[in-house]
Amino acid sequence: MDKYRYNNLAIVLEEKEVSNKELAEGVGVSENTVSRWRNNLMQPGIPKLFQIADYLEVNVKDLLRDNEGAPKG
Repeated sequence: MDKYRYNNLAIVLEEKEVSNKELAEGVGVSENTVSRWRNNLMQPGIPKLFQIADYLEVNVKDLLRDNEGAPKG
């Protein structure tokens, strides 16, 4: 079963031309953490998600995928 991707962080970072290092420094986490978020290996908590959105100057909804294809139950 494919792992469901919960966030669009990789897409937004590409569009904004922001590196993992820049985001990591901007929101106070390690580059490894950003890499894990970007690859959907782990997800940021809600407060951190809002901090990321503020840093990237996007709506928090832009960072999240819709629920089409989300696992049921």
